[in-house]
Amino acid sequence: MTASNDEPNTSPKKHPATSDDLPEFVTWPAFPFEGKLRIKKIADPVDIEPPRKGEDSVNCTACHTPDSEYLWANERWRVKTPPKPSGLPIVMILEPRAHLDIGDLSTMHAAELGVLTVRLERAIRSLDSVARVHITRWGDGSAHLQQWFMARPAGYLQLRGPFMTMWDEILPPVDEAQWKLDLDYISAWMGDE
Repeated sequence: MTASNDEPNTSPKKHPATSDDLPEFVTWPAFPFEGKLRIKKIADPVDIEPPRKGEDSVNCTACHTPDSEYLWANERWRVKTPPKPSGLPIVMILEPRAHLDIGDLSTMHAAELGVLTVRLERAIRSLDSVARVHITRWGDGSAHLQQWFMARPAGYLQLRGPFMTMWDEILPPVDEAQWKLDLDYISAWMGDE
């Protein structure tokens, strides 16, 4: 839409590398891409959203994964990691043992989620290689609650903010031997109640 003489210009700011209208965040230092960019066309909305993976606990991967596949577990919660290192020093996922999403948590589960979130964040942040821990939850992929913990490496200021998940995919994997040592340390921290 072009602004007329009577209307204020409300179009998004333009990035100097392109003639397309782009959001301001493409100029942020943390944005991982440069060069000519363009916005994808937004698809039309669907009438009925598709079910997420594992809507029924019978088909839920988390519900049928044994504790041996997790870094840490107690009677109601489990912590896992991706099977191999990625670009960030640590990526972990906290899940309830029961087939629950965030809105289904009982008061007890909600209180435990808060305590375990703080405990796991402290354990990860205590590593020398970690400056900050970003904690998030996306609710579109799995019906079973997964709270993600993503460690920003110390000194890498460009990785600050909401693009860290992209940087995790872009950066080369961290050293596997050090990654395993860090996981053992976090597992011991979580086991020391």
